[in-house]
Amino acid sequence: MPRIGSSPFAFPDFTGATRRLILINLGTFFALLLAQLAFREQAADLVLSLSFIPGAFLHGNLWQPLTYSFIHTGILGTLLELLSLWFLAGFLEMQGHSANWVIGLYAVSVLGTAAAGVAIYIVSGTFTGAILSAPLYGCFGGIFGLLAAIGTLYGDVQFMLFPLPMGIKARYMAVIWALVYLAMIFGEQRLYAFSVLGGGLAGVLWIRMAPRRGISFMVSESWYGIRNRYYRWKRRRAARKFEVYMRSQGRTVRFDGQGRLIDEDQDDKKRWN
Repeated sequence: MPRIGSSPFAFPDFTGATRRLILINLGTFFALLLAQLAFREQAADLVLSLSFIPGAFLHGNLWQPLTYSFIHTGILGTLLELLSLWFLAGFLEMQGHSANWVIGLYAVSVLGTAAAGVAIYIVSGTFTGAILSAPLYGCFGGIFGLLAAIGTLYGDVQFMLFPLPMGIKARYMAVIWALVYLAMIFGEQRLYAFSVLGGGLAGVLWIRMAPRRGISFMVSESWYGIRNRYYRWKRRRAARKFEVYMRSQGRTVRFDGQGRLIDEDQDDKKRWN
């Protein structure tokens, strides 16, 4: 678990996107625990259906890329994942990134993890025989996407490696973990390793292309742009209809390209003045 700065045992503030992501993951973790206590067999089927299985996704389980990151089974693994998520997401918010931007980065990394899993599953089935489509669950892809983003944006920041009393730059930590996952591709967990690398790549692409205010701001701006273009088109169409109507009444009026009335008398005054 990485630490940062002069205070090696201090975590970032528990606010904004960090708090939302942690609480959502904790809520689903305890909900599944209760479900396993009450309905053991049905809960196992539920966990399997919500986990990400490339073969099942290709056969219609389209919700799995959206749900697998909230599935946590082991207490220790869940603890390490959520502590890492707290530290990395909190660090990005401390650097001035908005909550929407951090959540967008995390979501894109999670979806990129699933996309990479589907890609290697299809390619392996085409060329080398299908790999074992083991269920993927947990927020490992989103966490690596956050780490890759920090390594790209804040590569010179020193992290403290707990429990070792030594530091390492963020870019080197991201590269080391990428090499570890790259080596795992040649083992039995190639689906898991390739998927995590896909999450890291998605995170890097996000910080290169996404607006600083987050995906919701980008979508809203795009929507307002489309709406405004539609209204301008309606105004131009109404202007053309009004020109035809006025000509039928023996008068001539003109509108500009934006559908605004051209005051010819005012133009004459400007010309003479």
